[in-house]
Amino acid sequence: MTDTRHRPATRRTGPLEAAQAALASEHAAVYGYGVVGGRIGDDRLREAREGYAAHRARRDALRRTVRGLGGDPVAAAPAYALPFPVPDAAAAVRLAAELENRVAAVYADLVRAADGPLRREAAGALREAAVRGVRWRGDGVAFPGLAERLTAPGASATPTGAPGTL
Repeated sequence: MTDTRHRPATRRTGPLEAAQAALASEHAAVYGYGVVGGRIGDDRLREAREGYAAHRARRDALRRTVRGLGGDPVAAAPAYALPFPVPDAAAAVRLAAELENRVAAVYADLVRAADGPLRREAAGALREAAVRGVRWRGDGVAFPGLAERLTAPGASATPTGAPGTL
């Protein structure tokens, strides 16, 4: 699978491109949470449902945002490649945390690209993804969504939500 983590800050995008990337990431997160919900234990099912609902709501809002910016909202892919196998509840928890990390990365880009109300919305979405990520991982990061968070040496840094990837 292609590594779909946050791209380096050297490439600047405009608000429409960043909103489209966030929308693509939300499509992937909705799909991913479907997998999480199917594998998660009963003890965290409510949390998975809440994450699913939150990403659906953000996805729907981003469709309106993209239209408001003069774009045609990017469609969801028919399926997405998972970053790793998800055979059980433990892997489902790891997937949920990964989904939140990736969503936070694209919202960090949108915060950088936008201003005014769109920037505030993106910052709120980034904060929500970071909080959900902490809940799934059990720990936090100093600057969620930033490229400096990458831990794998030589990891590729490409936009989250590329069609067909999570």
